[in-house]
Amino acid sequence: MSFDLGVWHSDEPLTDKEAGEIYLQLCEEWPYLAGECPAVAAFYQELIEHWPEIDTVPEERVGNFDFSPWSGELCHSGMAVVMSCVWTKADDVALYVKILARKHDLLLFDPQISRVILPERLRPAKRGLLQRLFRRSE
Repeated sequence: MSFDLGVWHSDEPLTDKEAGEIYLQLCEEWPYLAGECPAVAAFYQELIEHWPEIDTVPEERVGNFDFSPWSGELCHSGMAVVMSCVWTKADDVALYVKILARKHDLLLFDPQISRVILPERLRPAKRGLLQRLFRRSE
């Protein structure tokens, strides 16, 4: 069993359900999202510099999940990265991927809890307390 995450570029905000549907498509019809996004390439490069791809791990480091936590090959395209790690490294991987996704302005989907984390540019503007209390209907 593995802990899975998906990261991709989106031009519009998605609900948890919409992101879940895209994640399933990514898993079933790779590569589902077409195109190229420099932010996805930068995310992937930084990710594998931190934790190398499973197929590049030297033989003497196989099974050293601090060196490479992946339970399988990363799926990456010009628009998305889907990754699976061993459960013992799930917290570390989730935190690092969340930081990288934020840094590169990408959407992050956690299929374990069916939750999307939108990049800042796609989040609704926060309203102040007074605006929420005295909402005007126009």
